[in-house]
This record gives sequence, C-alpha cells and structure tokens, in this order.
Amino acid sequence: MADAQLVRGHPGFPARPLSAPSKHKRARGGGLQRSEFVWAAAFIIPYAAVFLAFVVYPVVYGLWLGHDPALYAELLSEPIYQRTVVNTVLYVVIGVNLKMFGALLLSGLFMRRGWWVKGLLLVFVLPWAMPALPAFISIHWMLNSQWGLLNNVLWNVFGVDGPGWLDTSRWLALGAVIVSHIWKWMPFWTVILLAGRMAIPQELYEAADVDGATGLKRFAHITLPLLANLYLICTLLSTVFTLGDFNAVYFVSGGGPALSTHVLATLGIRNAFEIARPDLGMAAVMSALPLMIPLVIVLMRKLRTTEVQL
Repeated sequence: MADAQLVRGHPGFPARPLSAPSKHKRARGGGLQRSEFVWAAAFIIPYAAVFLAFVVYPVVYGLWLGHDPALYAELLSEPIYQRTVVNTVLYVVIGVNLKMFGALLLSGLFMRRGWWVKGLLLVFVLPWAMPALPAFISIHWMLNSQWGLLNNVLWNVFGVDGPGWLDTSRWLALGAVIVSHIWKWMPFWTVILLAGRMAIPQELYEAADVDGATGLKRFAHITLPLLANLYLICTLLSTVFTLGDFNAVYFVSGGGPALSTHVLATLGIRNAFEIARPDLGMAAVMSALPLMIPLVIVLMRKLRTTEVQL
C-alpha cells in the first residue's frame, strides 16, 4: 500500500497500485521456464542414459551374477584361487609401498634447481605418459627367455645365460609384474608429491637454516609432517587403483607360468571368458570387496573430514 501511495504521489504516473508479480517473473526468479527445462532435459537425459546403461546396469547385473554363496565355496576349494589371493596381497602391498616411498624420495630429488634436473624429470615422466598396452607388451618381449633384450644383453656382455623370467619361476614372473607396475605408475605419484613439496612455504626452510637444521632434520620436522596428509590420501588412492589393476599382470606375465601369477582382476577375466564361467569370474572379482569397501570408506571419510592441502 505504501508503494501504491508513492506511485500515486509521483507526478506523471497514473494513480493505480502496483500489480502482483506475474507468473512469468516468478518462474524466472524461482524456477525454470518451459524452454529452459527442455534444454536442461536435452543435456541431462543422454548422460543419464549412458550412466544407467554403462555403470548402473553392469554393476547390478554383476552383483546378480555373483550372488550365489555356492560360487564362493567353489572358489575357495580351487588351489588357483588361493594362490591368486596371495599374489594379490603381495602385488598390492609391495607395489604400493615401494611405489609411494620411491615417489616421496624422488620428489625431493626433483626439487633441486638446474636444467639437468628438469631434463631428468621429463625423461622420468615418459613411462607414465606412454599408453599402458604398448608399455607392458614391450616389457613382456624384453623379458622373453630366448630372444628378449635383457637375456641377450646378459649373454653378449657377460656371457651368462639369463633365466626364464616369465617361463620357469612364479616368483620371478610376479617380481617382473610388480617392477613393471612400479615403473609405470611411480612417475605419476612423484609429480603429485612434487607439487605438494612446492607448495610448502620456503620461509619454513629458511627459518630451519637459521636454526642450523640439516637436510635430514628439515625433512623430518618440516617436509614429512606437512606432506603426511597428502601422502596418506595418495596411498589410499593407489591401493584402490592397484587392487583393480588388470593391465600389468595380463600383458606382462599373462598369469603364467602355469596360472601362478594371476591376481583377482585377471582371474575374473580368465574364469569369465577362457572357461566360460561368467558367474565364477564375477565371484572372483567380488571377493575383493571386503578389502575394497573399507578402503573406499576410509578414503571418503578422510577427504570429507580433512582438506588435502598444506
């Protein structure tokens, strides 16, 4: 009413009250217009359809395939599954810890100044930049016992017959797979930790120099505490990624010799396609969930409760 009186008292305006906001204005301020809704649906529906077809449906169908408890009793009775569980644990524990510890140390090396350090970092990142398929296939042929590059070098340089890296020993083949995985993925985590080191304020190191702190003390009292949160998050992520890794085992050792180096990811593929038991393959993959789910929960809680920053 006060607005109406102001309008009536203003010269040049008709003496009428202000009308209520129209539906068009309410729609513009508090919701979507019809045309905007159509455009929003046009963008959302294709993504929702792809998500349902390629994420929700495969997950639900896989859970349905592996729901029978008899499948897990059958898995546990097979010696190949028992070896596979041991291989998976060794692959994850050794691979993740050596990879992350090496990345932490190398990130300190690449913090040094100099053109040669930048050139070395460029060369070091190349394995990660390469596609996984040709990288692991190249390693497979390098380790061939008859005409592989490594055994030829041992014979031509030292006159020594090289071992059958992938043909004779389970532990040699599994070690080759772990080393290949570390070689491929250590550069990625090194770059992440290098970025974390670069975010540490230099004033802290300058103050440590004034106090007479050596390089080891600076690392123990400044670098390590400030990188601990980032290192933990990266380790959890790396564990989740490594647990589901398929490429290194499949393309380097192929699960051999004699099916002795399979991990759960490759055993699931073998059961599903080579012996035509998709239900047993899905059960092998799903048997990793008791380890995977707690890792994901801890990771999500860590990301929610703390910030990954310095």
